[in-house]
Amino acid sequence: MSAISSHYAERIEKIVRQVVDEVLPPFGDRTVPIGISARHMHVMPEHLEILFGSGAKLTKLRDLTQPGEFAANETVAVMGPNRRLFGQVRILGPTRDLTQLELAYTDGIFLGIDLPHRISGDIKGTAPFTVIGPAGVLRLPEGAIRAMRHVHMNPETAKRLGLNAGDKIQVKAHGSAGLIFDDVVVRIKDGLLLQMHVDTDEANAAGLDPHNAFGEMLF
Repeated sequence: MSAISSHYAERIEKIVRQVVDEVLPPFGDRTVPIGISARHMHVMPEHLEILFGSGAKLTKLRDLTQPGEFAANETVAVMGPNRRLFGQVRILGPTRDLTQLELAYTDGIFLGIDLPHRISGDIKGTAPFTVIGPAGVLRLPEGAIRAMRHVHMNPETAKRLGLNAGDKIQVKAHGSAGLIFDDVVVRIKDGLLLQMHVDTDEANAAGLDPHNAFGEMLF
């Protein structure tokens, strides 16, 4: 083989390896992208109208990873029992059948809210909070939580991995301060893409890159 053809072959091999590294996940089918959830709120239609006026609808700012979900242009202020405020708390769409505020542990300390650690949607007996919108104020007796870390997947992925809804697994997060997350709840629904969700406190603890975070599922 000539020097030119040898050099050409090496270049081709380098390009192929680069493409493979970019396309194939580093841990095979146990690789999971990690999404970082900042404080946000889900809202039911009747509460949206109280906050933004009769006939109010959520308008899309940008799509989120999961199909059909989006960050809305609409934001609210949230007040805790100590009368401290978080302004510009974003609502995520579409509207839901319950109103729920998701905060990190340190958010709860700032607002004076003792946040129960719950899976999203399980709000019975959770912390009260006040929401202030441009058209009205909501004083809700429950609905503020610290969301349990979880991993979304569709039934096909769950079957391939041998996992069931409600299972708890470990995920080794790869960041500048990488760590292993215990008790990551498996959530399964048709159409979901594989993705783990952590809050900002958890992401900061692991040193995760908000634009390119991933981990390895351990089970």
